[in-house]
Amino acid sequence: MTMPTETVSVALIDDHPAILAGVEAWYASSDQPIEVIAAGETAAAAWTPPGDGADVVVFDLQLSDAGPAFGELRQLVDAGRQVVVYTMRDEEQTALTCLDLGAATYLTKTEGSRHLVAATLAAARQHPYTPPALAGALGTNARSDRPRLSLREEDVLIEWFQSESKELVAQRLNIKVRTVNTYLDRVRIKYANAGRPARTKAGLVARAIQDGLVAVEDL
Repeated sequence: MTMPTETVSVALIDDHPAILAGVEAWYASSDQPIEVIAAGETAAAAWTPPGDGADVVVFDLQLSDAGPAFGELRQLVDAGRQVVVYTMRDEEQTALTCLDLGAATYLTKTEGSRHLVAATLAAARQHPYTPPALAGALGTNARSDRPRLSLREEDVLIEWFQSESKELVAQRLNIKVRTVNTYLDRVRIKYANAGRPARTKAGLVARAIQDGLVAVEDL
């Protein structure tokens, strides 16, 4: 995957000062340019300047004793933000719920700087990223409500996962970009009708892995 050369801006949401300082230090020492432009203990930091303009929101799911902050995550995703969930929670169902809500990816805090930096850069480019904990959750999630996709829909979907853009998918499959969009729209509709909506590319990647259309190692 080609990494961005321009600086990626991050709004960092976590209620532990040591985590805020540590993540900012990881980004500062990264080979790729990443800058924390806003940080705070609540999601408000991602909604107020300069955090409202950040390319990526790195979001601690457990901001209080009230339980996972799914509501705040949904609001960020609905506003079109690229959200990397970064949390101590390692339950498989929690990870899958975050993907269902539209998170770009899900990392546990035990996965370290390498995966967080890579996930942040991928989210900025709207590319999927599957760290080890998420791969485990997807690999053990058996679904019986898999929608019936045509072979061509599967081909377009898998090619899109492995391409930099829809334009490249169109070139490789010798079709037009609007045809690529049509097939992807059909896939999204089928998943929505099955009660498993996938509004983002990361969401579709998760669905495809859950349904055995593509293996984690292929990504």
